[in-house]
Amino acid sequence: MYFYLKALHIIFVVTWFAGLFYMPRLFIYNTEAGDKEPAARDVLRGQFGIMMKRLWFGITWPSAMLTLALGISVMLMGDWDKILFQPEGRWFLFKWIFLIGLFAYHFSLHKIYKQQEKGLFRYSSQQLRIWNEVATIFLFAIVFLVVVKQSISLLWGMGGLLVLVLVLLLAIRIYKRAREKKS
Repeated sequence: MYFYLKALHIIFVVTWFAGLFYMPRLFIYNTEAGDKEPAARDVLRGQFGIMMKRLWFGITWPSAMLTLALGISVMLMGDWDKILFQPEGRWFLFKWIFLIGLFAYHFSLHKIYKQQEKGLFRYSSQQLRIWNEVATIFLFAIVFLVVVKQSISLLWGMGGLLVLVLVLLLAIRIYKRAREKKS
């Protein structure tokens, strides 16, 4: 039973991240629709609103809750909770810290969804592009912790995340310049 639950946990992690990756893209498109003429803007925002609602409440939220429930089940069945504060379980403690951050990110997306649903666009498409990459950082951190466990030092792990952040910010800047040259 343990391995079936673990497999389901991984499947719902994947579907949750699919929602976390795509939702900010929809926010960006919805925001940029504001630059269109009123008729096109209204059609686009109506369609993006439908897509966001279905993605958020049909896939992302259910996947987040199932990921959490199945993850706790796997943790308890695998006795991982017993080593959480032991040296060999330090990676698991850090995973939980990143997981709490990931849920904070999830709730921030929910807040942006609610704002855009009300017609409030508080963030530029550039700001949303940067925010879109936060899920990538969490994904890298959590997967590396789970796979390499004690084999990675905290210093190397944090250094690797810092390099990832810098690469992502550089890629966003390069993409922005390419878009500006194109228009």
